[in-house]
Parts: sequence; C-alpha cells; structure tokens
Amino acid sequence: MATLAETTLTDSLIASGSEVLTDEVSLDFYAHDIYGRGADLAAVVRPSDKHQLAAAVKAATDAGHPVAPRGGGMSYTGGYTQDTPGAVLFDLAQMNRVIEVDDINMTVTVEAGCTWAALRERLAHHGLITPMWGTLSGLKATIGGGMSQNGIFWGTTRHGSAVQSCTALEVVLADGTLLSTGKKHTRPYGPDLTGLFLGDTGALGIKATVTLKLIHEADFHGYASFAFDDAAGWFAASSEIERRGIATECFGFDPYLNAIRMKRDSLTSDAKQLVGMMKKQAKVGGGVLNALKEGAKVVAAGRDFLKDANFSLHVLAEGRIQAAADADISIAREIVTMHGGREVENTIPKIIRANPFGPLNSILGPDGERWAPIHGLVSHSRSAECFAAFDALFAKHAEEMDRLGVHYGTLIAAVGGAGMVIEPCLYWPDASNPVIDDTIEKPHLKKLTKHKHNEDAWALTQSLKKAIVQIFFEHDAAHFQIGRTYKYRESLEPRADALLKAAKAELDPRGLMNPGSLGL
Repeated sequence: MATLAETTLTDSLIASGSEVLTDEVSLDFYAHDIYGRGADLAAVVRPSDKHQLAAAVKAATDAGHPVAPRGGGMSYTGGYTQDTPGAVLFDLAQMNRVIEVDDINMTVTVEAGCTWAALRERLAHHGLITPMWGTLSGLKATIGGGMSQNGIFWGTTRHGSAVQSCTALEVVLADGTLLSTGKKHTRPYGPDLTGLFLGDTGALGIKATVTLKLIHEADFHGYASFAFDDAAGWFAASSEIERRGIATECFGFDPYLNAIRMKRDSLTSDAKQLVGMMKKQAKVGGGVLNALKEGAKVVAAGRDFLKDANFSLHVLAEGRIQAAADADISIAREIVTMHGGREVENTIPKIIRANPFGPLNSILGPDGERWAPIHGLVSHSRSAECFAAFDALFAKHAEEMDRLGVHYGTLIAAVGGAGMVIEPCLYWPDASNPVIDDTIEKPHLKKLTKHKHNEDAWALTQSLKKAIVQIFFEHDAAHFQIGRTYKYRESLEPRADALLKAAKAELDPRGLMNPGSLGL
C-alpha cells in the first residue's frame, strides 16, 4: 500500500500531464541498464514534450527526490542507474519528434528522445545527414543520450564524436527551469554554454531539445578491409588513415573479437542484410547488375574471409563522385601496405553501411554470455602501448578467466582529430536482465543459452573492469558514457575540478540532478 508521501509525489507528477509508472515490474525494469541494476526508484515519468518534462522535474525535486534522465537505455556505465533509493527516472522515449529540418541554415532540431535511426530516416527525404549520424545502437539509442553520453561511429573518423555536431540545446534544470543555450546556426557564441551540458551524463540537466548541424549526404561510397599479423601495424595504419582525412569510418577487431564475430554471425543472417547492401549498390553504384555482382562477392566470401587474420581493419570512404571515394580507398591501401597489412574481402563494411542500425542482438555473446564493453579514447602516440597493457592484464588472469569461462575481444576505431578508441569487451556466463531481454529480438533470444547467475564469474568481471579503467587512466584516456564508471574528476586539475563543482552548485544547488554521475 502506498504511503501518503508516495501518493502525493505520484499525484504531483501526474499533474504535469506526463505518464507516470509506479508498478513494481516497471520500477524494476527501469532500475537496470545493460550492465547492472541500481537502487530502487520512486517513480518513472514519461513526458510527451518539454513543458511536461519541466513541470514533472520541478514536482519531483520540490518533493526532495533526485531525478535522472534515460534515453534508449543502452548505458553500461551507470549513466542513469542510481546509487541510493528514491529517485524519479525520466524516460524520454515519447519525446521523439523531429521538430524542424532547416535546409537553408543547415540545422535540424529534434526532441531528445528521437533515435538516431528515426532521424536518419527523416533526413533521407532531404538528402541530408548530420556529420556524426549515429552509434551502432542507433535503433534504440537517442540523440539526447548521445549529447549526454557522447558517442561515436557513423561519420566519426572524419567528423569526430556525437557532441561535435551539436549547436544548441534546451535543457531542463533541477528546479524545472527550461534553459536555452547557444545559437542554432553557430556554436560557440562567447563561452560555450552549450558545451557545458554536452557529455555531462545528465549531471547538470536533462536535455529537452537538441539542434544539430547538417551536411549533404554523400552519393558514392568506397569500402575496403585489411588484415594484419601484429598490433603495431594495425594501430599505425589506423592512425595514419585518420590523420590523412580519407575515411568516414575506420575501425577494426583484434583476433579474439574477430573469432567472436565469426561465431556469432551466420551466412543466413548476412544474407538478410545483403538485401539492404544490394539496394544501396543499385541506387548509387551502377544499377541492378552491379548490385548483383557485389552481392555475389559477399556470398562467395562466406564467413571464412578473416579466418587467417589476426587483426582486421575496415575502412569506408565517401565522395560526390565514385572516383573520389575510390581514390581515398587507394590511399588507404597504400598506407596499409606500408604498415605490413594485406587486403581481404570487404564484406563487413559493405553490410553494416547498408544496414547501419541493425538489431541489437550482440549485447549478449554468441553463447548467451553477458557482455560489458569498457572503452577509452587514447592519443595516437599511446594507443599501441595501452593495448599492450591490456594484453598483459589478460595474460596475467588467463588461468582464472579460462576456469570461469570469462573471455574478451577488443574493438578499435579512429576518431577524427582525437585519436583512437580502444574498447575491450568482456564476456562471461551469467544471467541476463530485463533490459537485455527487452532489447534483443525475441527469436534470437530464444536460440541463446540461458545462464544462471554466476557469482564467481561476475566478481572476476568486475575486478577486470576496474583494472581496465585504471589502465586507461594511466594512459591519459578520455571517455564517452562517463556515468559512474570512469575516473573523470580524478583526471581534472584542482582549479578545473573546482570550476566543475561551482557549475554544479549553481545549476543544481541541492544535488538532485542525477547524483553520483560524473563523480558529483
């Protein structure tokens, strides 16, 4: 039976016009992210617009409850899960409209709950795209989440991370104030007030609307994949490709992640994705005949084209004419050859580019294992040595990892003007959770092994995760999805930390906006 205080809070939240959830199943679901479960929630609010959002935030904080934003729920760093009970979580999924596509000033304004996939579909009608146009989880990941957490993938090697595409925000502060930052057509204007709220993991405010820059979508594409026998050449080639500015995406997998991908992906599932790739080729690359030829190449390559590759690298280029995209791929080939790599069939970049926001089935391993990525953005000059430190860590714990069924694989990606993302992904046998089960396609989920909770494997995974975070810290890495995981404040100089705390005190004097995030 609800207490008087709980009833009063619920009534106040409902008065904002928002949908309010207080049932046990919903509260348990929203207390989870991909990695773990936070403290119990008091309520979940689902506003339909920025005014409902502002009114409900004010109602919650007036009653003394902490508040936190949730986008697509794809966080694995405690971005919205809480350390103490009683918070009100704001699910922005219903704030999903594209408000304005301004093809004169080349900006688009969206509500924060709009997904990257939905925005791309809308912009395709205009032949436009944002410079960084989505994460691999963009089927569910929201643009508001991308501004709070930052992120990379599509367009990243040329245009940088998600927040670099943003020009202006509307943000709801802890007291319910709706604050506008910046000018929609330019950023910054004076001190970068928009930037203050970017990458804050919701510690300073809840994004209501987001304005992003637009560019014309490229008409022609080039693809190439390469294999390396050692990590040194792999990193050197990736870094040089980024520095030369010839790729829109440049990413790769170490031998262990290659093996996981080969185990996970069947030719049948690739064949389904092949339809999208062939349509793309038919549209821009020479018609139906060329599409059929490209499709035949993928089928002929099967799943064995990387069987002898220790390290794989995948490069995508774009141009206004095909010759321009091809020229950039030719430069990539020269760079790879110089660093000891060799070309292999370009199946992976073709398929994922044609299907950029596929089902999120990879948040469990191919045998139903749990999955936890831990990443860092490392300078080009330190990326290889940082990767070597991870090799040493896993070698040290190899016997225990093997005994408990814990394994790993690593992704790398070049980020325009910023260095290399290195992302070791841990896999371990353990029970799933409600967010994972809700995210994965049901037919796929049914095929996976169901594990019981494995306390020993979970403990080892948590220990390895902390060690990985420490290695990143020692190599001066930056991070996306800072949440409650990475050592952000420890990396700040004292005066910078004081400035951050002063901003938090001004914007959230009672400490009720996503407390604990950013270490605040």
